[in-house]
Amino acid sequence: MYTIYNYRSKKALKEAVRDGIQVTVYQPGPFGGREPEEGWITLEGPHFPKPHTWYARALLANGCVVKVT
Repeated sequence: MYTIYNYRSKKALKEAVRDGIQVTVYQPGPFGGREPEEGWITLEGPHFPKPHTWYARALLANGCVVKVT
């Protein structure tokens, strides 16, 4: 899955969540539209077509990322 904003690093994503920015996610392709609202997910970035340089495990609550590991 990807975040709506194209974070260039995992550090930038963590900082956004820490600063209280509402970060939402989506799944591109044929599996999109069925993103979970709660629980742990895996994120990757930056967005395609750039090569992925970071991966993160994130906790969702009410459709927003609340924790990144």
